[in-house]
Amino acid sequence: MAPTGPVHEALAELELVDHHCHGAVTADLAFHAFESLLTEGEAWPGVSPFDSPVGIAVRRHSAPLLDLPRHAPPDEYVARRAELGAREVNRRFLSAAGVGTFCVDTGYAPHPITSPAELARAAGAVACEVVRLEQLAETVAARGVEAGEYAAVLRAAAEEAVRRPGVVAVKSVAAYRTGFALDPRRPADAEVTVAACRWLAAGGGRLTDPVLVRHLLWTAVDLGLPLQLHTGFGDADVRLHRADPALLTDWLHRVAGTIPVLLLHCWPYQRQAAYLAAVFERVYLDVGLALHHTGPARARAVLAEALEITPFRKLLYSSDAYGVAEFHHLGALCFRLGLAELLQSRVDADELALADALRIASWTGRDNARRIYGPPVSEPVRDPRGRPTRKV
Repeated sequence: MAPTGPVHEALAELELVDHHCHGAVTADLAFHAFESLLTEGEAWPGVSPFDSPVGIAVRRHSAPLLDLPRHAPPDEYVARRAELGAREVNRRFLSAAGVGTFCVDTGYAPHPITSPAELARAAGAVACEVVRLEQLAETVAARGVEAGEYAAVLRAAAEEAVRRPGVVAVKSVAAYRTGFALDPRRPADAEVTVAACRWLAAGGGRLTDPVLVRHLLWTAVDLGLPLQLHTGFGDADVRLHRADPALLTDWLHRVAGTIPVLLLHCWPYQRQAAYLAAVFERVYLDVGLALHHTGPARARAVLAEALEITPFRKLLYSSDAYGVAEFHHLGALCFRLGLAELLQSRVDADELALADALRIASWTGRDNARRIYGPPVSEPVRDPRGRPTRKV
């Protein structure tokens, strides 16, 4: 029996803002290609990613949307996916997520994936864009630039990028490139030039120079838009101990009062992120990615740790879904169920008033993101009669 209660009902009906996600693959996926997108890891010889918490969650909660029984065997699941085709699969899962606005990171696309507009169209929603700074810097280098002009050219490229219609934030993957144990100071112009000379002389490519990564973070401050930072859990490219957001403390002191800084994902450092959100005015967090990888059974526990000391106006919803549209659906499902169970239990124990629980649910699932990013700037997808298919 599905959980019931006024908080469950409110969250089930709430149109979410997914403040950080990626596109869904547009090609039909063979069995092993689908398996590879279930995990943040590499191939596991002799072990299927279906035999993991997220694999079980897909078979339990996603199978019915493909007209399959719950817990359908993996081969039947993937075969049914192929039978329906990628377009229909994406439409079903994206619309079932109940998301009204997607903030889409367009800087990572090793597979052919939906654009923000295509993602929104499949869901009957609105999509905004998040610009990835490292990709922008690497593009500037690839086009050719003198070391002494690098900072100015990058600044101009960044200003042009954030002026694109629908751009609401920028993002850095410094956690992957250098980790967060960086000198918190703004690098001097001469430091940037020397570092750029070194990087460009080596052929540019993947940006891992700590001076230039620091320069990107300070460029984000100058742009004035919200800055999203990957922290914690990710693929094997990240060194997890260097992705602890607490390592950003000195830098956060220096940028306090400037731009919103949004700590993405955070697991297993959700408590450290909660501390930062509690003591810095413009720091926020989510536990996206972790929720569908832990599954509905543990989503409540992850959210409970994140909310131990986090101000209620500081937690946001994200899925960080990439590749398979199941993750857009599962991220939303795990968030709704986990948060509803957590809040409803506190209401039932008289630790929290129902009115407060309902406010926290709305803040976390939608309103906190709207307060930070502003109203969606893209037009909602409309039906043939010109009416919005979802409220925004």
